[in-house]
Amino acid sequence: MPCRHSMLPMTQDNGELDSLVRKRIRALRVAQGWSLEELAARGRLSQSTLSRIENGHRRLALDQLVTLARALDTSLDQLVETATDDVVSNPMIDGAHGLMRWPIKAEPGMTVVRQRMTDPPPDNPARMRAHPGREWLVVLSGTAVLLLGNRRLRIETNQAAEFPTMLPHAIGAEGGPCEILGIFDRDARRGHQRGEDTGTADRRSP
Repeated sequence: MPCRHSMLPMTQDNGELDSLVRKRIRALRVAQGWSLEELAARGRLSQSTLSRIENGHRRLALDQLVTLARALDTSLDQLVETATDDVVSNPMIDGAHGLMRWPIKAEPGMTVVRQRMTDPPPDNPARMRAHPGREWLVVLSGTAVLLLGNRRLRIETNQAAEFPTMLPHAIGAEGGPCEILGIFDRDARRGHQRGEDTGTADRRSP
């Protein structure tokens, strides 16, 4: 007889992707301000099943992930998206025109926010956020630290970063204040506004 649940297809980075998907589910739930019970009800799962999924004590079933993605207002593709290696980029210098350019793929409808940060990123992984969309940031002065999934990235003055916000993330300063220019697509900005409305946003993330 066929298996009732299809398991999440994994690549050579099985453990890392499995862990990342579980962190995303929890981070998206927390960003919505929902308890385990509330998301379990929306996803038509028992609370104990959802708890075991988040804590790594139950295998990830594809049909359950589809239902959870819908309940969390995202897609399965975004939920299982793998991390990109090209996060931090250096500027391109246009000496002839005295310009500095960053190779970021911005789109219409972007929101730009300038922010000064003084605190380091949070030590508690529970304070990392995840939501649909993409973000870009340019460090104008100082050094910023980007926590992205299981990675810790230092972004120096005049460097830029681009990353999918479905990866749990948080941003802070290192070694003193830093100023950044944050750029958000519509989905990312909506995710931050939703977090601000529910009181769950990390105030150190733009």
